[in-house]
Amino acid sequence: MRARNIIKLTITLLTLVLVSISCSDYLDVNDNPNNPPISTPSLTLPAAQQGLADLNGTTMTYAGNYFVYNWATPSNWSANQNFFRYNITTNFLTDIFEKSYASIFKNLTYVENYEDPTGAVDYTTYKVISTVLKAYQYQYLVDLYGDVPYTEANQRGNNPTPAYDDAETIYKDLIDKLTEAALTVQDLPDNAEDPEGQDIIFGGNMTAWGRFANSIKLRMLVRLSNTGQDQYIEDEIELINANGLGYIQSDVSANPGYSDATEKQSPFYGYFIQPTTGNQRDRNDYTVASDFLIDYLVDTNDPRLERLFLEAANGGYQGAPQSSTLPGTGFTNNDLSKVGPGLLKSSEQDQIIMLLSESLFTQAEAVERGYMSGDAQALYEEAITESFIYLGVEDAENEALTYYSQADENISWAASSDKIEAIITQKWLALIGTSTIEAWIELTRTGFPSDLPIPAESDGVRPVRLLYPASEVARNSNNVPSQSKDDAFTQNPFWK
Repeated sequence: MRARNIIKLTITLLTLVLVSISCSDYLDVNDNPNNPPISTPSLTLPAAQQGLADLNGTTMTYAGNYFVYNWATPSNWSANQNFFRYNITTNFLTDIFEKSYASIFKNLTYVENYEDPTGAVDYTTYKVISTVLKAYQYQYLVDLYGDVPYTEANQRGNNPTPAYDDAETIYKDLIDKLTEAALTVQDLPDNAEDPEGQDIIFGGNMTAWGRFANSIKLRMLVRLSNTGQDQYIEDEIELINANGLGYIQSDVSANPGYSDATEKQSPFYGYFIQPTTGNQRDRNDYTVASDFLIDYLVDTNDPRLERLFLEAANGGYQGAPQSSTLPGTGFTNNDLSKVGPGLLKSSEQDQIIMLLSESLFTQAEAVERGYMSGDAQALYEEAITESFIYLGVEDAENEALTYYSQADENISWAASSDKIEAIITQKWLALIGTSTIEAWIELTRTGFPSDLPIPAESDGVRPVRLLYPASEVARNSNNVPSQSKDDAFTQNPFWK
């Protein structure tokens, strides 16, 4: 049904503009203020959702897997050296900042500001969805960059050089907006438009959007755990409890009708596998398991190993250090394990935005810290089980039970002396190959997993943030906060 809806959108839009234009063009918004817009929320929302899913499923997830030492590069490839040398510059990972503003926020702001010229249709549902997605992506920009344009941003040609807002102020405003969004979905106008298939995430299920708003909000509140604001955190969680919606009940993902056609694949899958033929891209050849992660999974009897990675072409599950000076023997692409079938499922697979397991781990931490009531152990064990299910482990529930029943630190709840460390360690494992930028941010916040290696070719210090892109510095030089390269390692997020 979703695929048919997208086709109908294409036909409708082609009729409107009477020209043949590309997929990326027709889902964008006309910037000329002298002409009426050719788009509507029903056309623009799926473009924004797909842009967010694509950015998070490719650039952000790939970077996260290197920053938390999940993946490495074989000796016969020279790719990815910036990752394991921690060469953080103003030209590194610029898509995260640039695409957020140039595409995602641009389209979401259009949806938020749209008013039906006839007055017959109410777009509150679309506006709520846009608010929630903006909060999701802005949270990551604050986590990764600190102060960013916010109150003056997204004004299109009216203000091309927006001021930068304080990171914590942005966070709390987003939290307020998420609170309002969760309430609004329960009191929609009678003539509110149902997004249905134009919403490629929840299919217009506004209760699900309210739960997602609560889940993002809880993630942000727990992120503040080191800031001495426990009362604020508890009060805001009480507001979540009061709206009665709870948290997400399944994985949150996008899918407009992915297929194996060119430019139609699921983003993460298409990052590694070519369309139509199914042949691997170079990235699939130069992305392999790290030695640390393979050893960890083997040592802890973790059956997710066979879903996270493939056996090496030369046999066995093998990983490599993050290094550009690996021996030529034993560390080629044929010697090492590549990304596995639990992650690369098919060209049609849903693109993950938030795993249920992540939300459950966050709830477990909130309970363990005393921010809310509940059973932290039950949430923790359910989260592990959901990770097994997502990856397609055979007999997942029983395998998960066997796994977390081992009397090992950071696996068994009872055997773990530091429950927060156990939660974050298991969250790190659950996020491999999905929302892994989250694992890097959590590593920065908590220091867990505590024994992750630091690449030998780096300066021995792990980065804690990204630098503003050179393009932004050039375009908005009067407002961009001054930075040095060292700031990527020394300028902690406000919540650290």
